[in-house]
Amino acid sequence: MSQEPTDSPTKWVARHVNSYVESGGTRGHLFHGAPTLLITTTGRRSGLPRRTALIYGRDGDRYLVVASNGGAADHPLWFHNLLAQPRVRVQVGAEVFDAVARPATADERPHLWETMTAIWPHYTGYQRKAPREIPVVVIEQAAMPGGRGL
Repeated sequence: MSQEPTDSPTKWVARHVNSYVESGGTRGHLFHGAPTLLITTTGRRSGLPRRTALIYGRDGDRYLVVASNGGAADHPLWFHNLLAQPRVRVQVGAEVFDAVARPATADERPHLWETMTAIWPHYTGYQRKAPREIPVVVIEQAAMPGGRGL
């Protein structure tokens, strides 16, 4: 992802991302008390990098995000992108790394959903309103042989 990413078309999200990036993660890491990360996916049609901010949780070394889209009927675009290309770039605070993202399995989801609703209880209401099961996404830092990140 050598090209500069395009930020979310949602204006308030784009402002959040801009503040996060310009401050090296010191502003914007917390959103209404919840931790956020930036995820850059590759557009499944355009092939261009697309960046958005998401609330995250942790499960050991793994990062978790939720493809809630505010409870809308459709999955968010970033989720469709990572299904097509699971290699992503992530920024958590000042740390930037390459990772692989995937939907949680049916066995993983209940525990991970509970983790995420404890961080952002609004997800419960989003799920009630959504006509789909809202995915939890597991993000694992990519490693090169020898254990170093990309």
